[in-house]
Amino acid sequence: MLIKIILNGIIVGLLASIPLGPIGILCIQRTLSKGHKAGFISGLGAASSDTLYASIAFLSLSLVVGFIEAHLDFIKAGGGICISVIGIIIYTKNPIVQMRKNRTGQSNLWHDYLSMFFIALANPVVLLIFIALFAAVNLGVAPSGFIYSLAILAGVFAGGALWWFTLTFIINLFRKKLRPIHLLWMNRIAGAAIFALGLLTILLLIFHTSIKEAIDGVIKI
Repeated sequence: MLIKIILNGIIVGLLASIPLGPIGILCIQRTLSKGHKAGFISGLGAASSDTLYASIAFLSLSLVVGFIEAHLDFIKAGGGICISVIGIIIYTKNPIVQMRKNRTGQSNLWHDYLSMFFIALANPVVLLIFIALFAAVNLGVAPSGFIYSLAILAGVFAGGALWWFTLTFIINLFRKKLRPIHLLWMNRIAGAAIFALGLLTILLLIFHTSIKEAIDGVIKI
């Protein structure tokens, strides 16, 4: 029974990590500019954030869930701004300089982990995804208790870690075949894509608000 719960947790972790949003693009960019280790450690930061949201979803911490739901638009707007700023930074960075720093041992893996953890934490929509995934694999009716809860969350983290290791490993294989000019252009494309995704998040919030206000105005008339 315990093994089955862990396997279901791994499936949930994989399914939650696979969609390539800003986090995926950023992990790919770091793998290309810094190497497999930096990309994978960044992925572990995202997996840790996902596991935190998974624990809230599974343990039904109503106070935290209620706070997130009440301030969802503000959190999404803040996350969109952060992602847009990161996109600009990536666009203006030269990956060749980063590669030279890696050779001299100046790369900071703790920075890679923590920065990705907090970037992923700025996306509370993941909480709703985990609630849906837990229901889909019937983990909501799993036996209660600390051991079973720990097994589920360990499985979620393992599933996320497995995905990020696989993705960054494959990307790193292509990295060895790329020339510096290719890395530079891929850096710019990744930066532009991340900026666009962050901007889209903000615009969708504004657009949604304007539509709601327009409907309210029509109703009042």
